Amino acid sequence: MTFFNSRWCDVPEGVEEFNPATLAPGFRAGAVHCGLKGSGETDVGLLTCDSEGVSSAVLLTRNAAAAAPVRVCRDHCDLGSIRAVAVNSGNANAATGEQGIRDALAMRDAAAEVLGIPDEAVAVAETGVIGVPLATEAVVAGVKSAAKVLSADGGEDFCRAIMTTDQGPKQVTLEVGGVTVSAQAKGAGMIEPGFATMLCFVQTDAQIDDPDSELRRAVARSFERITVDGQMSTNDTVVLQATGSSGRAMPEGVLDAVLLQLALEVVADGEGAERAGRIQVNGAADQGEAERVARAIANSPLVKTALTGRDANWGRIAQAAGMALAGEEWNEPGPHSIDFAELGDATAEAEIAIALGRGYASAHVFFSDLTHEYIRINAEYTT
Repeated sequence: MTFFNSRWCDVPEGVEEFNPATLAPGFRAGAVHCGLKGSGETDVGLLTCDSEGVSSAVLLTRNAAAAAPVRVCRDHCDLGSIRAVAVNSGNANAATGEQGIRDALAMRDAAAEVLGIPDEAVAVAETGVIGVPLATEAVVAGVKSAAKVLSADGGEDFCRAIMTTDQGPKQVTLEVGGVTVSAQAKGAGMIEPGFATMLCFVQTDAQIDDPDSELRRAVARSFERITVDGQMSTNDTVVLQATGSSGRAMPEGVLDAVLLQLALEVVADGEGAERAGRIQVNGAADQGEAERVARAIANSPLVKTALTGRDANWGRIAQAAGMALAGEEWNEPGPHSIDFAELGDATAEAEIAIALGRGYASAHVFFSDLTHEYIRINAEYTT
């Protein structure tokens, strides 16, 4: 199966895909098991760029309860010159107070020391259970061990090291227009992003003059368009690193397409998910209203369970839209204004649309259904 497997994602012309374990030129990665995951799977990853002239951008969660690694990135890292990223999965290091900050800094500093680069050139990201102190000694030892297995073909090991409830790795390496892009992501639950998804890392040899603007634009069209359960993570992080060694600019639409496909994979892999949907809202009074209605529908448990059951119950769409418009004047909708294209058939991707008749603004959101398995996974998450 090719990376671009959703009909909602336009494939850039001339794309050639490679083994996703192979990183973009100039990047190496490694991963080990340090003990955070009881399964024995890799849980510490290290990603580094051999070029001193790397340009980068980092987008982080807006959650007020942001995890320690997010706060360390904000306050102690040079986000425009990130050479390396140290990551662990199994422990989010969130709601851990000042000790959590010290632990995240220790992880960052260990990576910087073993790689021989400035502390501020290392970003740190963590994911997993919230409110549990980090086993810092084990993680620091894991970071140092990961440095010993760094490889240009370490992309898949790194990608697996960042997984939690993901069913499989979300990754790609491709070339187009003389530029190589590799990317790895994780995410399956606690997904309704603010600037990012759970974790995503992108490496390229393209020349990008303004990485921050490029990343924000691509994220706005991808990770900002998804929801699994309406919950904003404490640890959302997206990192883009560009060396410029190809001497070519990033071809138009490539970063957008890569991030959108990764975002759609997060939706399709939503905890317990069986189907993905896209809600298209048209005829809103303004952009804010369109967004509000789209997210109310996408996050409605009634709509999500209808998606699971392939039940074209248009009243649930009307109710969710009306809730988002509470206090406004709105002509009562009927089935003529709601389209359930493919909701009841066998496709894994269902289209839903609603016309509000209040103006000309529109918005869309990609979302997953709600199944019994979501309840089981989250009821048993720490047990």
